[in-house]
Amino acid sequence: MQRDAKAYLWDILDAARSILSFTRGKTPEDYLADEMLRAAVERKFGVIGEALSKLLQLVPEYRARITLPEQIVAFRNQLIHGYASVRDDLVWEIVQTYLPKLQDEVAALFEELAEARK
Repeated sequence: MQRDAKAYLWDILDAARSILSFTRGKTPEDYLADEMLRAAVERKFGVIGEALSKLLQLVPEYRARITLPEQIVAFRNQLIHGYASVRDDLVWEIVQTYLPKLQDEVAALFEELAEARK
């Protein structure tokens, strides 16, 4: 059974919230020093990239509503397949700079779907 757009949006939103929660109050040095934190963040980014890829296959018009969707999916692929060359400083920058915007965009789409189903 195929999942619907709302389920994929929820997966992205939940993973983004988790990453932001995991890293709240942390410094870049904290992040670099904590292997478990890095692994958790990378795992959640894997979820985000995979869910976004599936979502865009299902609802291609969301490409215009999400900033840099192809780069997000490519980042997931780099984490999964190019794990040996992951730059922790880049992951940290993405968490701090781009993830809050993605969370806001996905939350808006999720709310729109929730309202449309009422």
